[in-house]
Amino acid sequence: MTKVLHRRLLFTGLAGVVSCVVMAGDTTSRKPNRLIHEKSPYLLQHAYNPVDWYPWGEEAFARARKEDKPIFLSIGYSTCHWCHVMERESFENEDIAAVMNQYFVCIKVDREERPDIDKVYMTAVQATTGSGGWPMSVWLTPELKPFFCGTYFPPDSRYGRPGFKDLLQRVHDVWEGNHDGVLAQAGKIVETINQYSSIGTNGSPNLPLDDTPLSAGFDQFRTSYDAVHGGFSMAPKFPRPVALNFLFRYQARTNEVTAREMALHTLRAMGEGGLFDQLGGGFHRYSVDQKWLVSHFEKMLYDQAQLVSSYIDAYQITHDPFYAEIARRTCDYVLRDMTSPEGGFYSAEDADSEGVEGKFYVWTRDEIDKIIGDKDKAEIFCRYYGVEADGNWEHGNNVLHVALTLAETAKQFHKSEKEIAAVLDGGRAKLFAAREKRVRPHRDEKTLTAWNGLMISAFARAAQVLDEPKYSAAAEHAAHYMLTNRLKDGKLTRTATVPAMVEDYAFFSNGLVNLYEADFDPQWLGKATELADAMLAQFYDAKAGGFYQTDGRDPSVIVRSKEDYDGAEPSGNSMATLLLLRLAQFTDRADYRNAAEKTLQLFSGHLGQAPRVVPQMLCALDFYLSQPKQIVVAGKADAADTRAMLRTLHERYLPNAIVILAEGGESQMALVKLLPFLETIKPKDGKTTAYVCVNYACQLPTSDLSKMLALLLPVHPQDQPDGSKHQRQ
Repeated sequence: MTKVLHRRLLFTGLAGVVSCVVMAGDTTSRKPNRLIHEKSPYLLQHAYNPVDWYPWGEEAFARARKEDKPIFLSIGYSTCHWCHVMERESFENEDIAAVMNQYFVCIKVDREERPDIDKVYMTAVQATTGSGGWPMSVWLTPELKPFFCGTYFPPDSRYGRPGFKDLLQRVHDVWEGNHDGVLAQAGKIVETINQYSSIGTNGSPNLPLDDTPLSAGFDQFRTSYDAVHGGFSMAPKFPRPVALNFLFRYQARTNEVTAREMALHTLRAMGEGGLFDQLGGGFHRYSVDQKWLVSHFEKMLYDQAQLVSSYIDAYQITHDPFYAEIARRTCDYVLRDMTSPEGGFYSAEDADSEGVEGKFYVWTRDEIDKIIGDKDKAEIFCRYYGVEADGNWEHGNNVLHVALTLAETAKQFHKSEKEIAAVLDGGRAKLFAAREKRVRPHRDEKTLTAWNGLMISAFARAAQVLDEPKYSAAAEHAAHYMLTNRLKDGKLTRTATVPAMVEDYAFFSNGLVNLYEADFDPQWLGKATELADAMLAQFYDAKAGGFYQTDGRDPSVIVRSKEDYDGAEPSGNSMATLLLLRLAQFTDRADYRNAAEKTLQLFSGHLGQAPRVVPQMLCALDFYLSQPKQIVVAGKADAADTRAMLRTLHERYLPNAIVILAEGGESQMALVKLLPFLETIKPKDGKTTAYVCVNYACQLPTSDLSKMLALLLPVHPQDQPDGSKHQRQ
């Protein structure tokens, strides 16, 4: 890697912060800037700043070229706490704004609308400072090349960081006094960005597609596992559901109990901790401590969606109602607080309320005593939820978390568990009602296609496993909303105005496949294949393999990358690969299978060398290496024996299987267009019948549920040397 990664070029480098704006104050006497015409809630939050903000676009670029001024690019999102702080301290400051307006062309970008722009400049920030975060602050040449990068800057020098006003002056002075040096530095940084972006394109070796990366990935997660508190890091702790997806699949493949227990322990710790909203359901973004107690209180849609799926997996594996309850309460939170009247899902809720982080969510002991009213019941509630007289957080406030088990609480108070549960239910209801009267955090009401796809998947899976029709209805409503509002001339958009990226196609299409397996309406499979074809046409690199993040039509995106990092969200490449492998099972399309295989081959070096970085790609590799089963259930959807058979399937964790319903009539004929072999599939002897197939070669049909399971559940020879019985997952 070039020296530019490790030097502080021209300026003192800054350590980035994992940061994340209060709403602007009184705007009645302020003149709005150009952002007033934008749709993004984040940009609108800055519409009354005295900064002469531009949205990303040619108008700003043309002015920078004409006046030969550098661009100050600020990237963030509407529920980001430290973005609010920098706005309050600097962007609302008339003196600082005057300097910005005099020396720079200032541009605001919502990272959630434009992850392609964010990716380019976050790579630059990480390369030149060693870390990154939001708000992101980057200075660019008029040709959009970054030459100095950072994150949050205080208005005056503090925290070991230069003051923003002084820094603006220094950047201007260097631009004027060492123009050639700045341009040379910008060129080096762009070279570095290209080096990063070429990884997985032409810079990694081709390795065999075998199970070696799977075992290596397991070993890496086991090494970093926190055996006391769960999770795979110290503080701060992030959920990272993609890691749990991999561990559950690895357990299913190998019967490695440690993989399952690491994932289950982590999910239980998160669900019992302050990361989970114990009153209203749903998960906060991350925990600032090692114990999952104190959270950074914003709530993101992508976390809710992925964690619902993780808890559903855990419930299928264990049948422990705890995991089902956390999934159900999270789904209910999204239905209540994150769903638009039209059916789309909103993006996020802020950490701040009334300008104070966490104020909406925390309680003093006195508040709880007064709201519950009964002293003895309040004592039970506080003991169970770890409430302390002086607070377990700051300023005497408490974050609710499960401090005792139900059995331990019952023993301490000499009551039955049923009595304790009733006290807790009543206390939660009273506190929730009181909390609803508080000033709510700001809600970002963008409906992003990719994140809606994740939530459609979650609701569809919850509908299957929890047998809850309202979740299926929510997924269907959202799918119709997205297809009506985001599909134009055969192409998706990310928002109403921003073109879709590969993750929008991959996440949403996967959601449609999951929705088919929930309600068995063939239209969802038809749309998923149409979108997969459009995804291949726009983003797939037929020569080298893999998917570009963008379609290459926007010249302002100076680097076209193939992203494979599975972080807070899975990468577009990981989900596109898994989508194509799944659709190949539904359609027998060789082009889907070949594109998935070529993508895995492209990233094989990364899979082999750094598997912990790409756990969702490991899931796709696991699917590719397995013998996926097609489970065809022949029978009427509303028949009792059909429902019983589907219930039996949904109770099991079967990550490498697809389920098809053949109920005759137009529905089955629509599926025959995708899979001709389905034409001959029918119930036997008037009973709902299961056909378990591998590569469309089916075992003898059966109406016996135990025989069906025997064909599905794996045998692990290391545990059963005689091969006489099947290991149930």
